Amino acid sequence: MTGIDKELSVGERENFMHSLFAFAKEHKAAHWLGTLEEFLDKVLPADPQGIVRTSHQYLWDMIRWTRRDQCDGQLSTGLFADELFGMDESIERVVDYFRAAAAGSEVGRRLLLLLGPPSGGKSTLVILLKRGLEEYSYTDAGALYGVQGCPVHESPLHLIPHTLRPNFREIYGVDISGEICPYCRMRLDQEFQGNFLKMPVERIFISEAGRSGIGTYAPHDPTTADLADLVGSVDLSKVAEFGDEGDPRAWSWSGAVYAASRGMLEMIEILKVKREFLYLLLTLTQEKNVKVSRFPLIYLDETIIAHTNLAEFRKFLQESENEALLDRMVIIQVPYALNYNDEAKIYKKLISSAAPAFRAVHLDPHVLHAAAVFAILTRLHEPEEKEQELAKKVRIYAGEDVEGVNRNEAARVRQKTPEEGLSGVSPRFVVNALSNAIIQADTKSLTTMDVLLALKDAIDNDARIDPKKKRKWIDYLVLARKYFYNRWVKEDVHKALFVSFEQEAQDLLEKYLDEVEATLDNRQIRDPMTNEERKPDERFLRSVEEKIHISDSGKQSFRQEVVRKAMGAYKRGEKFRLESHAQLHNAVQQYLFEQRRDVLRLVSSTSRPDEEVREKISVVEKRLIDEYGYDHHSAREALNYVTTLLAQE
Repeated sequence: MTGIDKELSVGERENFMHSLFAFAKEHKAAHWLGTLEEFLDKVLPADPQGIVRTSHQYLWDMIRWTRRDQCDGQLSTGLFADELFGMDESIERVVDYFRAAAAGSEVGRRLLLLLGPPSGGKSTLVILLKRGLEEYSYTDAGALYGVQGCPVHESPLHLIPHTLRPNFREIYGVDISGEICPYCRMRLDQEFQGNFLKMPVERIFISEAGRSGIGTYAPHDPTTADLADLVGSVDLSKVAEFGDEGDPRAWSWSGAVYAASRGMLEMIEILKVKREFLYLLLTLTQEKNVKVSRFPLIYLDETIIAHTNLAEFRKFLQESENEALLDRMVIIQVPYALNYNDEAKIYKKLISSAAPAFRAVHLDPHVLHAAAVFAILTRLHEPEEKEQELAKKVRIYAGEDVEGVNRNEAARVRQKTPEEGLSGVSPRFVVNALSNAIIQADTKSLTTMDVLLALKDAIDNDARIDPKKKRKWIDYLVLARKYFYNRWVKEDVHKALFVSFEQEAQDLLEKYLDEVEATLDNRQIRDPMTNEERKPDERFLRSVEEKIHISDSGKQSFRQEVVRKAMGAYKRGEKFRLESHAQLHNAVQQYLFEQRRDVLRLVSSTSRPDEEVREKISVVEKRLIDEYGYDHHSAREALNYVTTLLAQE
């Protein structure tokens, strides 16, 4: 591997071009334009339920449309699966919110607030929802229709008079909710003389850039923030033309709530805005209308999703007058990832989108995971725990089998400390350190040790981190290396070295079987060299078994199981090999590695190894490159590093 991304092959380029053509074809959605009369005759009968969907129902249908599997309760949607990692619980709660809101529950009358630390994925989650809406609106299932020229893209069914709506329900089996906006009411009276059947209707497509169905509000200075950014204001340039500030045509309909009508409004850092903004938004969520001067209530159906950080939320909580506001919000926490495998995927995604110079640098297979372990350690609760306990917790969160911890206990670990993941190192901090290491690298190859040192340098030079936290975080770097990287790199070298000694491993397996059979049969073994009889070598048996933590009390049942499998292979006419027993394979591999560590020591020895040893080391290095994700530089560094570890043991 020469970088995170490989060059596209001819076949991959062709597949990509096919994808582009398919995308373009899908987006040639049928544009429709006609009168309300034609709409009621040709469009409505095909899907009355789809036509009257609320914004929450539309979003929920979009989420279901993006599912890769159709099993209820599954979160593997195309919308989130390849972009968000380590957020399954938060995503599940967001999906549950839309499911409940679409069903008509009171949840749909609440503002959704995503709460979490910076760079935790809140914005990305909202962006994915917005992109999903845009894509869905181009499909047949996501077809939306609105009054042509309406500043709030309102449903054409709002034109149906209230006196006729009961008949409409009887005929089509659905209810009409909502009122015609002031702008369309004026057009209806002045342009069409009240003949609502002649009002023009068109298919509309959701577009954030086109301010159709998606609105976004980002706060600026709270002291100068103007409510007009949300609800618009009088356009003085048009007052002279129309002669009345109360004329809807003289009103600027550029507010974010109008752009979001029929879709979604994103409120960034919502708790930084004035309280009057919050009351307007909560009234809009609860009552589906806004009140501005000179106009009656304006009906708007939209889903409001806001996000903020913990510091702003805690400040908000301290003000007692905000209690009523909090009661009308659904708050979902979006913490940092606590599974280092998910965290590593975040880094890979961020680096993959970086400059080509970054992608050209080779990273050894443990760079991202070791950095991720460090990040997870900073996010854990800080009790007075030993290093081993912290390392064990990281492994539990990663879903690994940990000795002495059963599955049920592992599931309860997270529940005991719900605050974990709400503070600590952000993915951005790690990626910045990684980027600096890439820029400063003399070679086009980075090892895990290079990146751990880059993280240490980033911590030392960050003036925002207090000295006590700096010391603790540097201790976490040491812990990540000691309990994770050391184990991973030794396992890689174990496996690569093991292949070079396959015959020795098979001989060792057969010796183990001979010793076990003699032990179980309570007989002696004849030494092939001296022809003398001796007792089975219990010390040898235990030295192999202890590599995989077989206890003294459990050795008998383990040995009987091995012999049964060996006899089964013999009866089938097969040879009992290492692959026949995974646990024993692992034990023999580790035992042989311990016996052959002298070969590794020769890698960094000043004396020249003989040809046989040099050949074996070359095979190990090649296997690390071909099968385990190293390049020549990082493979050599890994061998040197493991040699140093062995010398210290």
